[in-house]
Amino acid sequence: MRKIIVLLLLISAVSCSEKEQKPMKNEVLILGTIHGRHLTDSVYNLAYLDKLVREINPDFILAEIPPDRFQAAVNGFQRDDSISEPRVMRFPEYVDVIFPLTKEMDFEIIPTAGWTKPMADERSAKLRAISKDSTRIADWTAYTEARKRSDSVYKATGRVNDPHFIHTDTYDSIQDIALQVYNKLFNVELGLGGWDNINIAHYWNIEKALEKHRYSGKRFLITYGAGHKSWFIRELRKRDDIELLEMEPFLKAIEKK
Repeated sequence: MRKIIVLLLLISAVSCSEKEQKPMKNEVLILGTIHGRHLTDSVYNLAYLDKLVREINPDFILAEIPPDRFQAAVNGFQRDDSISEPRVMRFPEYVDVIFPLTKEMDFEIIPTAGWTKPMADERSAKLRAISKDSTRIADWTAYTEARKRSDSVYKATGRVNDPHFIHTDTYDSIQDIALQVYNKLFNVELGLGGWDNINIAHYWNIEKALEKHRYSGKRFLITYGAGHKSWFIRELRKRDDIELLEMEPFLKAIEKK
């Protein structure tokens, strides 16, 4: 009888141990930013972003900053609390919110942007050439009309720059009106700067960070221009090692305070 009791206790102990060792999924949120418009919008402004990042309380922020530009930005901020790195300076969400918050909060910024200056210069040059090419009038017209339709539908919602609306599938579908036409017509031609191609480069870096910290029970906040959000969501939904969180509860939480 005593042997049976001891055996049952051992089985119970092993079962408890297995439960304790069960891998903990990471939590992932995507924050769709509006870059320079955060400086002027009456609601989705820098103060709002500050509150939102505090509420989310991430362990890691996967930033729209190229890895080769990150250290220069860090050095400038550590030197005099400012950022002079040209690429990072374009994004007030980093200059005025995320970098300053590193002084008060315990999160790590991981640069994940696939952007490079040569890629951007080549993309701009090719788009200019296409826009002036008399043999590509149909393509350029289709692209510009898709942009107009997207902008028109977005404005018709009456929710331009509304952070609640930006973090919905409806917003993503409106952005895709133009982005999918742009992608279909020019992705291959634009090389590394094509829409699918640049998102693949961004997401490759995002995946590296997620893989490095797989099953660590941490919270990741991905901060990119809102147009990238739907592309990332489609890929992240394929992963079974993360819990993809909605932004809405965090938006409601800061607005109640």
